[in-house]
Amino acid sequence: MLNNFCHFEQFLEKRKENGTLRVLGQKREGIDFYSNDYLGLAKNDKFKNLLLKKVLENPKLLSGNTGSRLISGNSFITTETEDFIAKEHQYESALLFPSGYNANLALFSTLPTRHDTIIIDEQIHRSVHDACKMSHAKKLKFKHNDIQHLEEILKKQKEVCYIAVESLYSMDGDMAPIIQIVEIAEKYNAGLIVDEAHAFGIFGYGLVEKFHLQEKVLATIVTYGKALGTHGAAILTKDIIKLYLINYASPFIYTTAPHDFLWMSIKTGYDFLKANKILSAQLQEKIKIFREQNIKSPSSENSPIQAILLPDNQQLRKLRENLFESNFLTYAVFSPTVKEGTERLRICLHSFNTEKEILGLTKIVKAFI
Repeated sequence: MLNNFCHFEQFLEKRKENGTLRVLGQKREGIDFYSNDYLGLAKNDKFKNLLLKKVLENPKLLSGNTGSRLISGNSFITTETEDFIAKEHQYESALLFPSGYNANLALFSTLPTRHDTIIIDEQIHRSVHDACKMSHAKKLKFKHNDIQHLEEILKKQKEVCYIAVESLYSMDGDMAPIIQIVEIAEKYNAGLIVDEAHAFGIFGYGLVEKFHLQEKVLATIVTYGKALGTHGAAILTKDIIKLYLINYASPFIYTTAPHDFLWMSIKTGYDFLKANKILSAQLQEKIKIFREQNIKSPSSENSPIQAILLPDNQQLRKLRENLFESNFLTYAVFSPTVKEGTERLRICLHSFNTEKEILGLTKIVKAFI
């Protein structure tokens, strides 16, 4: 019987041979240039003490919710947090999820039907691809941030269309031309969905809020495991869409609700961000220092994600290891996570990185490119 599954071993062996086998390792100690903790909230003592104080005042926050939101898991703090988030982002409704992956899975697997079309940026997050499979809708890709190609595709469609983009892309670190995409979506009556996972907290509440596009975007996804330093996600949308998801989204209906500590930490995080706007300003100062080193990158000049393309896998591994030997933690991205030939070193900058650390990192990088 087990001989029927020997192909698993063959596939894994192939990855091992080409150096792309993924394995779990312990969190390394070193200078952080690889985490999504852009504003340092995951290690911020003031923020942690605020959360601890709230738990000590109400230890029940740590108790499990014992069931899905539709059974026993819909607490007062859950709905209070959703109402708070919706008001902060100036949307009618917010629906909380335990992760951004889960939120995207719910949204894209539920709204489009097998008769509809989802048009995605070719660099959209994997969670959207997985959700598209669940929806059975037709999926089409447009070239990354290519407005003209997007419109060419839309012109040919007769079905209901959804457009999926990220406001700040996690692999290239560049931003979507969000205003132009909104205009095209309106022109062709397509539902635009924007993932703000990497923009939230960096550019206020994200680009949708920055450009006041809430009325023109069908749904926005914000996640809290990055700039907010905690976990979870929210879909921001209209009341009718929220109710539809509650009734038809399997990833929402059949998931046990997280404990209330998660929702409390998110609400507290919003308040902390508003009281500490200096953190995003400090982050921009560090990004500027990095950009002044004139390292070629496809990333936007004010993005905390700075990608350095290095298609030579052997050279990329060597650079990563050289950086680690000097105590710099970075992340090398190989195919199939990115398209073959676009492998890169992904550098994440943070408000807590020092000028000395950034200059030390870039000195080593320059020796390899």
